[in-house]
Amino acid sequence: MHQIDHSKLFPVIDRHVWLNHAAISAWPAPVIQAAHDFVDDNQSHGALNYEAWVATEEQLRAQLAHFIQAPFADDISLLRNTSEALNIIAQGLSWASGDEVVFPANEFPSNLLPWEWLQKKGVIPKAIELSKQDPEQSLINAITPKTRLVAASSVQFDTGLRLNLTRIGEACRKNNALFAVDVIQHLGALPLDVSTLPIDFVVCGSHKWLMAPEGMGFMWSRASARAQMEVALPGWRMYPDPFNFNRTDWTPPDTGRRFETGTVNMFGIHGLAAAISLLTELGTHSTGEALLDRTDYLVNALSQNPRIDMISPIEREKRAGIVCFRAKDTNAECMVQALANKEIYVAKRGHNIRVSPHFYTPYEQIDTFLAHIEDQQLWQQCAA
Repeated sequence: MHQIDHSKLFPVIDRHVWLNHAAISAWPAPVIQAAHDFVDDNQSHGALNYEAWVATEEQLRAQLAHFIQAPFADDISLLRNTSEALNIIAQGLSWASGDEVVFPANEFPSNLLPWEWLQKKGVIPKAIELSKQDPEQSLINAITPKTRLVAASSVQFDTGLRLNLTRIGEACRKNNALFAVDVIQHLGALPLDVSTLPIDFVVCGSHKWLMAPEGMGFMWSRASARAQMEVALPGWRMYPDPFNFNRTDWTPPDTGRRFETGTVNMFGIHGLAAAISLLTELGTHSTGEALLDRTDYLVNALSQNPRIDMISPIEREKRAGIVCFRAKDTNAECMVQALANKEIYVAKRGHNIRVSPHFYTPYEQIDTFLAHIEDQQLWQQCAA
């Protein structure tokens, strides 16, 4: 990764120790500029430049396809968030009574509720506890001839575990099951290449590791999987010529646009386009390695503290940008608040503390966090 001025590109580091990218990221300078430019354009000209906005929308489809190594931009659907995308999958597939959906038991609600809701259609949701020894095999063992879909987050939000998507996907292929992957805790942190992975759907929101505005996301769908889905939410914006209001043929297109219902989030589109441009320019492999170096640094330091239980995997290949740990005999909420009082921002998940730097996080700021987490006064203040 070439030398860059992080303080100018990521102004948050001059104000806070921001170790909470797994929740919501602060915007980098190019996203901030894109937001200003869009607001200025709207303020000065209203929607007179709408054609240029639509051009940015089309550009974003191509950017996202390139970013995940998808061969066709037409496989991209621009949506609001991961929840919308997963519900589109859940409501679009034709289910038979007795069909199964397999997913990890401790998933974020976005990747749990759509499958639980399908019980009304006679679908059997199978929430599987992941073993620490072989989490992928836990899911694979749950697949039966009745399994229609396996759904999982690439990186688990509450432990930081990164799943081996190839292993799970290959098991799905052998059993004629579809595989949907929520990559909101993966994409932007680490590279993703859908051209080499046996997966059928990728869903992602833009406000975490992609460092773009909330309320914007996308879905990539494999054409063969998309062909198995009905359009659950038809709308005028799903057509390639949406402003042809006099059309008489309302046949849904075969492309990913068939899942785009109505007016799009143009502000979010401009912000996400700027974020993808930045990450592409910096190089996802370089930024991914830089982030893993930082999580290695955190894990190595925290593991030496006998009062800390590591929740995240120790192995580099099983992690992305999240490091979770438990401070023994302390109140996690108190610890997180005490750190926030020092302008150090992490998150509480369950009884655990979740730390999520990004590739640009200065090691000095990680050292600041580590120094405070070692402070005896903090432990006494937050004793359970």
